[in-house]
Amino acid sequence: MSSTCTGYAAENATASLAPFTFARRPLGPADVAIDIQFCGVCHTDPIMSLADPVRYHPEVEHLAPDEQAAQNDLIKSFRYIIGKTHKDLGHAQRGVHAKSHALLSGELRVHDGLPAELAQGIFAQGGRRYPAIIRISAIPGDPLADGVSGPRGFAFKLIGVDGERLPGAEEEVTQDVLMVSAPAFAAPTAKAFAINLKVLSWTTDRFEWAKVALSTLLRPLARWLKLRFGVDSILLNGAGGYPLVNPLGERYFTQAPIRFGDYIAKLDIVPESGNFRALTGRRIDLSGRPHAIREELARILAQEGGAWTLRAQLCRDLEAHPIEDASVVWPESVSPYLPVATLTVAPQESWSPTRSRNVDDEVFFSPWHGIVDHQPLGNVMRARRSAYRFSATHRTELNGCPLHEPRSLPDLDAAATCPAGHAH
Repeated sequence: MSSTCTGYAAENATASLAPFTFARRPLGPADVAIDIQFCGVCHTDPIMSLADPVRYHPEVEHLAPDEQAAQNDLIKSFRYIIGKTHKDLGHAQRGVHAKSHALLSGELRVHDGLPAELAQGIFAQGGRRYPAIIRISAIPGDPLADGVSGPRGFAFKLIGVDGERLPGAEEEVTQDVLMVSAPAFAAPTAKAFAINLKVLSWTTDRFEWAKVALSTLLRPLARWLKLRFGVDSILLNGAGGYPLVNPLGERYFTQAPIRFGDYIAKLDIVPESGNFRALTGRRIDLSGRPHAIREELARILAQEGGAWTLRAQLCRDLEAHPIEDASVVWPESVSPYLPVATLTVAPQESWSPTRSRNVDDEVFFSPWHGIVDHQPLGNVMRARRSAYRFSATHRTELNGCPLHEPRSLPDLDAAATCPAGHAH
């Protein structure tokens, strides 16, 4: 029995590609059916048809007069959030991303044969390998039950990185990349970020039952909007309507831009290995478990490793790809994300109290840990420099646990040097 198919075709040598309907005959005894589920592209295919990337120069950034005041407000909110969790739980948490779902060791390998505009900074040498520490987390500043669902964080720290260092990171050999499972930041500027964080700080370690109830109501509403209208509401997701899906199968974004050697870019990371791709959209059954996500990841990662593809989206138009407004999604029609490296993890214990003390308590992730070739750019990124430094320093002082910026990949399962605290 024949079937009607839709594809794209050019009617003649000068015509453009356009939708084309045709009849496909039934398979014969000598035919082979190939089910293509995923398709890659050669680096040069999309690049040849794109505008040249914008070259980095300091003038792409424009400092706002209220930036210092916004940074001070962020620090005040972080002080309150961290102090509140320390008082209530007996152990200070991060000001944001307090609860970890997985703490992993891995390796990033730069792809061979990258074109010149992608072979920048840490990606300049094809085949280069960097040890990595990876932290998958929940965004709130208090360690909530998984019934309160929101976007997830994905941060990794590369070790053994060469190059001129950013101010304040001169003695380090690391490059940090911080990502969230949403394509744009929830606030356009540091001032708006500070206002949002102040509001959220009032709910720190309070009304968890109400947060769970709100999430229970918002998740089906957010799902209906996406299925019915194709709307993925950042507001609903951030308020608790984020789907309870497996973090290993999600896509994560830097949201705000960074310098990319001679150019400017945002980064994302997507599942590469078949087992991680199979988890995309896979829902997690809470069944009354407050740490269901952590438990599900532990079950999977104890038996099998996996890989993600790290990709770069180059800035090719400063109007379509603004530097100072982190809430704008850069259109991929103007500049698609292109693969630059693979991040791999082996089977391992993904979370334990020992790993939590070694990573959650002793390791500090910041986009300002790195080299000049990957300097964070824009209003929100500049604010993160002082705010995240304060957050790390303050919780360290309260917990009596010093930070350690690694110079080689540590054993995450080694006996912790810090005293035991609350399980994040």
